[in-house]
Amino acid sequence: MKPRPVFIGDLMVQSGVKFGTSGARGLVKHMTDEICYAYTVAFIQYLEEIGELSAPSHIALGGDLRASTDRIMKSVARAIQDRGYHPVNCGRLPSPALAYYGLIKGIPSVMVTGSHIPEDRNGIKYTTKHGEILKHDETGIKRQQVEIDEDLFSQSGRLLMDPVSLPVIEEAVELYSKRYINSFPENCLRGKRIGVYQHSAVGRDIMTAILRDLGAEVTTLGRSDTFIPVDTEAIREEDIEVAREWSNSHSLDSIVSSDGDSDRPLISDEAGTWLRGDVAGILCASYFKADAIATPVSCNTAVEKCGLFHRVYRTRIGSPFVIEAMQRAGKEGSERVVGYEANGGFLLGSDIQIGERTLRALPTRDAVIVHLAVLLLSVERNKSISELVAKLPKRFTYSNRLKQFPTEKSKDKLLELWPGDSMQDMRAIEAIFRQHFGPALSVDITDGLRITFENDEVVHLRPSGNAPEFRCYNEADTESRAKEMSDICMSIMERWKSD
Repeated sequence: MKPRPVFIGDLMVQSGVKFGTSGARGLVKHMTDEICYAYTVAFIQYLEEIGELSAPSHIALGGDLRASTDRIMKSVARAIQDRGYHPVNCGRLPSPALAYYGLIKGIPSVMVTGSHIPEDRNGIKYTTKHGEILKHDETGIKRQQVEIDEDLFSQSGRLLMDPVSLPVIEEAVELYSKRYINSFPENCLRGKRIGVYQHSAVGRDIMTAILRDLGAEVTTLGRSDTFIPVDTEAIREEDIEVAREWSNSHSLDSIVSSDGDSDRPLISDEAGTWLRGDVAGILCASYFKADAIATPVSCNTAVEKCGLFHRVYRTRIGSPFVIEAMQRAGKEGSERVVGYEANGGFLLGSDIQIGERTLRALPTRDAVIVHLAVLLLSVERNKSISELVAKLPKRFTYSNRLKQFPTEKSKDKLLELWPGDSMQDMRAIEAIFRQHFGPALSVDITDGLRITFENDEVVHLRPSGNAPEFRCYNEADTESRAKEMSDICMSIMERWKSD
């Protein structure tokens, strides 16, 4: 049968599986073997086009613990083999571990994961030998035309012939673990009692092993054989409650965890209170004595108010924008460059010297680095984690999301609120929000709609980039007020949803 040409841009529309700088994401039922195969071929073709890849070579492959991941990994592996390359099966491991392996080996990598989203969805992250795909890479992949041999797939899009069997190699996990064990002083966490909330995080055993190797006394908690969609920006109430119970019953100094692919961290104080990701990011950057920070516009303004950092670059939401800002910081002379997001994912834009040891740059989201840096800052300053947080400016953020809110509808609502670019257009905003938060002072449309009020409170509304969700970020001078603001905004957004 003659191969069928397919344009990736058309395939996105037809399949419902979106492709962006976070990779491909969609409902599992829409992510057929054929769709996953086509997207992977497009990624490889693009790398060939720009001269970064030529056969025969290797491409690393890994995945998370979702039930659908194994099937998708097989279709990805088949695509790699059919293009003349050798897939290196790194097994189930954290996204940053796979990316780090690719950086060390100088090869691209493909990670099958839906990150924090529910198990009925999944995704594929593509990484070049230099790091995450950026916006210009996304454009290049989307414009690819690929040829599909229809004899490979059933009418429902199921792969009819599995790839050549691939043994799992342990080298990627070993390199990732050694990155931390060899970079920090021996037994640097001795005396610390740490809980690891394992749930279904793919890095749960790796996190546990690293902490133990650095001297911590570790208690494993909450391991699950079914997938749990832990979102570090919208922590579930049951996870908030159980962390406090665990901390009290086990007398812990901290609890650590991550999302499904272990690139976004959770870390608690000694009372089991989870830190916000953009607070943990400040503490992590402080430990590394960063002179430049790149962080999205949605993150806590305590990073500027604390006065600890020479330069702060504010970006659109998404790691590609953070990476681009880190690259700019390096070109402008900064030497200790880091980035972080509201979800807590921390990116190391430059090598960092720790005594006589060097922690190599890893410009992609990572969770373990946050766990270790916050814990070691606590050791270094001889303060509990809650005391470290108390030293920061009193700014508190709270985020939430409204699920099943169509992206186009949320964009239309933002356009109604802010139809122009002058203060005269503040009328719609004032009509809805003034009674709750007072007069509006300014608007920032870097990413979504961020409204700062005269009392220094913030409401930031933004459609999710990878799911039909409407996200809301709030900031205030007290935690209770930030939560109250979130409740008010969610109630308003619920009304918009039913309009």
